[in-house]
Amino acid sequence: MSNPLLEMIRGRDLPPFSDIRPEHAEPALDAVLQANRDAIRELEQVESPSWTNFVAQLEQLDNDLHRVFSPVSHLNGVANTPEWRSAYNVCLPKLSAYSTEMGQNQALYQRFAQIAESADFAGLPTPRKTIIEHAIRDFRLAGVHLQGEQRSRYAEIQQQLSVLQTRFQEQVLDATEAWVWQTDHVEDLDGLPQRALDAAAEAAKARELSGYAVTLDAPSYIAVMTYAQDRSLRERVYTAYATRASDQGPKTGDWDNAPVIQDILDLRQELAALVGYPTYADYSLATKMADSPAAVEQFLLDLATKARPAAQSELDALAGFATSVGGPSTLEPWDVGFYAEQFREATLGLSEEMLRPYFPAPQVLTGMMAVAERLYGVRFQAVDDANVWHADVTAYAVVDDHGQRRGLFYVDPYARPGKRGGAWMDDCQGRYRTDTIDQLPIAFLVCNFGGPVDGKPACLSHSEVETLFHEFGHGLHHLLTQVDELSVSGINGVAWDAVELPSQFMENWTYEREALDSFARHVDTGEPIPDALLNKLRAGRRFQAGMATVRQLEFALFDLRLHRDHVRGEAAKVLDTLAQVRSEVAVIHPPSWHRFPCSFSHIFAGGYAAGYYSYKWAELLAADAFELFVERGVFDTEAATRFRDNILAKGGSRPAAELFEAFRGRPPEPEALLRLHGLAA
Repeated sequence: MSNPLLEMIRGRDLPPFSDIRPEHAEPALDAVLQANRDAIRELEQVESPSWTNFVAQLEQLDNDLHRVFSPVSHLNGVANTPEWRSAYNVCLPKLSAYSTEMGQNQALYQRFAQIAESADFAGLPTPRKTIIEHAIRDFRLAGVHLQGEQRSRYAEIQQQLSVLQTRFQEQVLDATEAWVWQTDHVEDLDGLPQRALDAAAEAAKARELSGYAVTLDAPSYIAVMTYAQDRSLRERVYTAYATRASDQGPKTGDWDNAPVIQDILDLRQELAALVGYPTYADYSLATKMADSPAAVEQFLLDLATKARPAAQSELDALAGFATSVGGPSTLEPWDVGFYAEQFREATLGLSEEMLRPYFPAPQVLTGMMAVAERLYGVRFQAVDDANVWHADVTAYAVVDDHGQRRGLFYVDPYARPGKRGGAWMDDCQGRYRTDTIDQLPIAFLVCNFGGPVDGKPACLSHSEVETLFHEFGHGLHHLLTQVDELSVSGINGVAWDAVELPSQFMENWTYEREALDSFARHVDTGEPIPDALLNKLRAGRRFQAGMATVRQLEFALFDLRLHRDHVRGEAAKVLDTLAQVRSEVAVIHPPSWHRFPCSFSHIFAGGYAAGYYSYKWAELLAADAFELFVERGVFDTEAATRFRDNILAKGGSRPAAELFEAFRGRPPEPEALLRLHGLAA
């Protein structure tokens, strides 16, 4: 039986998604792992290692493995059937074992060190030197010097973490999808916009229920929390959402992630200690821009000092408004979104629903690409014959000014059962060019917006437009790279606390008239956003910016301290740590039964452990970068070329701080972030 995943090694350009089945995953992985191990045994014997006869060969092996398994990982996230879940989970221990073998292979490590110490090293191109330096660092982080029981224990920990992190994400998904609230009475949903009512009716049909169904998928949850007049309904939905995958709330299954969190923290701290780091936070920062956990904590606390007074004033004003319109004397968390939307409309004359008709999703998508075309001198062309995994998915090629294809990306915009929540960009394959290979970068852009209903195009909220531009920024980082070496092309090899720079930078164009005119046109009339409404949108960017800032600081400090202060073998002080952080920076304090950590997938199932601060760190870089465009014009050719050539094109080939200074001509200015949000003194 032919295996479409193995065709990826044989040079097929794009994954044949409609042909890939769960039963293909394990045999394909077994085949590529065996082939790689056979090749590595030969590389271990190379006596005079060089880039050509050693490092380049390992790059090829890494590429083979990634091209085979990337479609498997992707399909597990966007089409999570029991069969895919089972196939994916069978593969994880095998991947983990291989990764540990590679990381602890002393023969490979010695050959990398030999190249780094050779006379030829100084003459290598910068990307190749960076790859070798990163490899030596990563060998040490993987415990290459460990022996005996410690070596075996490291491998066990990595295997266990791989399984636990996947279990965490699966339990969040299962808990999210299991909860549904149904009603036959439309008046129970008073306040919800018609598009949300239509989506609730569609959700009921999909579940073979009558009437209307409210779910915990983001579009449904946000609609209820923002517009539902019935306070008890908001409380019901908030409670279900806030207690997902925990021991609290309206449990409909055995998905408590608290024990999983305990095991993950124990294993992470043990792993860090094995390779010589005092805490997992220190271990995590070894590959980031930030110098130390203390430096990160100080960065976050400094921001909190400046943002918290504004946040408290904003909350006080919101509470006063709620009381003035007959709301509760004490705002509960399930009241905040509801009254914030009313308050914004009352003070700014602006609501998300006013803006939504100007953002039909297909129009936003084409306009977003038009913005990138003006900035970076590329074009985007639909790939009509692309093999996709769902009817909602579209594919686009990136074409340069010579008509040459530079890359390709897929867009999967709408929420559906079996699809992991949130929004993300992922790497299908990276740019990789040798004498015999000319591989183009390919990216996945995945969101969870409400889809079309009754043949009408989906219209996005402005915050959803920002999300799409954010993920597209990641995509451009991956697609516009000019680095040929796989390990540092595109998003590969970029410091984790700098990887959000291009994404947060791209969000700025969703507030600019010159950009908006290319896509923000009324779904019925085709009219652009009126100046008065645009001015309100811009003013709204700073609406409750203090509250939004301290919320992100709360998450970041919690993550950092949890991974810095946890003591292996002791009961994880998850809720105590969160409570302490909230006492220092938060202005909204959820009920004691709130179990936010149990669904905090970024740090327990994603790559953000002791790194969630990266969002604020990179937001500072993005704010400072955009100020150059504010000074010169949002489509200034010279500024855009500098950003493209110094940030997007260079990938991870040089340290992020050096690349930023090459673009901006100086180190980043911290006050830029405060100015962006109107929080500067």
